[in-house]
Amino acid sequence: MKRLLTIAAIAALLIGCTAQQPAPVVEDNTPGFVLSDENVEVKIGEDGALLSLINKETGHNYASGEGLWRMFYNTHEEKEMQIDGTENTPEVSQEGDVIIITYKDLVHRGKALKMGLTLTVKVEDGAVRFGSEVSNNEPGTIIRELQYPLVGNMNLPEGHKLLTTHTGGQVHDDALDLIVNVNPKTLYMKPDQYFRQYDLQYPRHAASNCYAFFGENDGLYFGSHDQSLQQTWHGLRAYPSAPGQFDRLEAGFYRYPNAMCGDRWSCDASIVKPYMGSWTETSHIYREWIDTWWDKQDVPQWVKEMTGWQRIIFKHQYGEYLRRYTDLPGRINDCGKSVGCNAVLAFGWWSDGMDNGYPNYYIDETQGGEEAWKKAIADYRADGNRLVLYYNGRLVDRESDWYMHGNGKKAVNRDNTGAEFAEHYKFTGEGTTLGYYDTRTFSIANMANREWRDMLLQWADRAMAYGADAVFYDQLGVAEEFPNWDISGEFPVQDIYTGRYKADALKEIRDHIKAINPEFCLGTEWLNDCTAQFCDFVHIVEFTAEPFSFPEWFKYTFPEVIWSDRCVRDDTDIERRVNNTLLKGLVNDIEVFRCRGLIDETPHYQQYLAQINAIRHKYPELLLGAGTFVYMDGFTCSNDEIIARGYANGNRLAIVATTLAEEGASGKIDVPGYRFVESSSIGDVFVNAGRLRLGQHGITVLIYEK
Repeated sequence: MKRLLTIAAIAALLIGCTAQQPAPVVEDNTPGFVLSDENVEVKIGEDGALLSLINKETGHNYASGEGLWRMFYNTHEEKEMQIDGTENTPEVSQEGDVIIITYKDLVHRGKALKMGLTLTVKVEDGAVRFGSEVSNNEPGTIIRELQYPLVGNMNLPEGHKLLTTHTGGQVHDDALDLIVNVNPKTLYMKPDQYFRQYDLQYPRHAASNCYAFFGENDGLYFGSHDQSLQQTWHGLRAYPSAPGQFDRLEAGFYRYPNAMCGDRWSCDASIVKPYMGSWTETSHIYREWIDTWWDKQDVPQWVKEMTGWQRIIFKHQYGEYLRRYTDLPGRINDCGKSVGCNAVLAFGWWSDGMDNGYPNYYIDETQGGEEAWKKAIADYRADGNRLVLYYNGRLVDRESDWYMHGNGKKAVNRDNTGAEFAEHYKFTGEGTTLGYYDTRTFSIANMANREWRDMLLQWADRAMAYGADAVFYDQLGVAEEFPNWDISGEFPVQDIYTGRYKADALKEIRDHIKAINPEFCLGTEWLNDCTAQFCDFVHIVEFTAEPFSFPEWFKYTFPEVIWSDRCVRDDTDIERRVNNTLLKGLVNDIEVFRCRGLIDETPHYQQYLAQINAIRHKYPELLLGAGTFVYMDGFTCSNDEIIARGYANGNRLAIVATTLAEEGASGKIDVPGYRFVESSSIGDVFVNAGRLRLGQHGITVLIYEK
């Protein structure tokens, strides 16, 4: 079949356009089955291989004729056996707009198995949808895993980068380099001579169920459009073309049928789409799908206007009082006012202290009990402040009353042997015993357990009764790292829906508290779209200001989600990191000396954050939650060393601009259809309308009106 260049591509060639040129037209006579529309063409060979996956605008073929799938099953004697297309021949047919690839009796090591696999390929709306059905009638086996669809030995255009949704977004210039250079400690127990793998799971480290490869003008989108919220791996591997030479990139999705004899399993949620445009197109694709089921409600105004919170531990794990109840309306309040921050996220307020006693949050009677705590909260709030009350939504202390004398042992996750999972959180003082010998051991709460879910609701009621403004549940934003296993069947099976359980729990809490008080708010830790939809704010983990960090992806896709930056600590690298929060629309998480100190102990941080927050308060309608993050939609910047991000509200636009360049940077910002109004700056900055000169870490906010 002969492919023709598009009119647009020919025009680009004629005028010497700098955009990526189409690949040469190649005569393809390989037997196979073809589906196409105006945007994409896919071809499946008679052997079931992926012969082509073509962006018809550019003519580029991402595929190289590799197999589409691999599957893993186990018996009672051997835990992992791989089946793929190398010793299996399918029946391939086409019925209308669907290609069907059928393996009636799969073969492994020369033995025919009573296992079936049916794959479907369909083109719809410029994308390729891949479906699958697994059937298992082989006694004494379980089909554990299906890796499908796979685009093997991927043919990436030069310069294409990898975009993941890790921590809201990461961009890696070289996907192969990322995969090959994984932590070598993880390789010791892996067959790393065969392949290298980059581990990324949804809904866990991946904040959304998609990733992409992208250039300046086009790219390839991978999306798992699956409302079930089952745990799904974003499959990124590097295979060697020669010993030790890992230069063959493979991308796809991994899922877990866990089909025992007599079971069937199916999924048709995998989308692969070549597209034209910038990376923002991947955001539009994903958002269009998620809007069909996402349940985000409007956030109370006080949360939108919140610049951040002071994250403070009152009493530590090992018994040390870092702060007292009376400090809340006193020094803690003073510290917040000094930097323009009117909220506290209160850790360790109960008698046992931080990471101790869960789920028994007994009020501290030595400080005056419930009345003293209520008074401290009321006095703090009377000065225009907001209090967020901490609970851990996931951990069960094995020394707690509920675990020792209640139903705790019945409500925790267990592994494939029936033993409880354990996590160890130990904070140290200034000696060595706590750090090396002493420990505190926790089990993992089963989020499907009704008693545990009821306690989560009760804690929200307690927070409201104390007079707090919001309740915060730690560790509920992602799927469980240690899922519960069902050992009642022939084979033990891990629960792959723990992310959905957490989302369901947060929805139940949200609906409960909003029915009582719509202004009372709910927050959680970890950024993930399936849980963030039910929360008023999110406290994230890990990185937003590293060279590979790109939180812009999630911020652009979900501008209504309010989330914090956790990367500013103490008096370290303050200008760059604090600037990053303003630039990317993240609220401040003020953590000083691992929540043991207050910001008046870090005077440089205190002074600089006060300046940044003053700018936020100067333009609250744009920079404090009401403005929509638009990335660079609607404006351009002449110098790539100037980082500029936009926030729109009505007829007004704020552009935040800074630079990391050691020598500074100069450039011009053009905003068609808008006029420059004013600017506010910190550091070495010169502004003349849209013309800028910025010293390193200088930052300015430019205000425009239509």
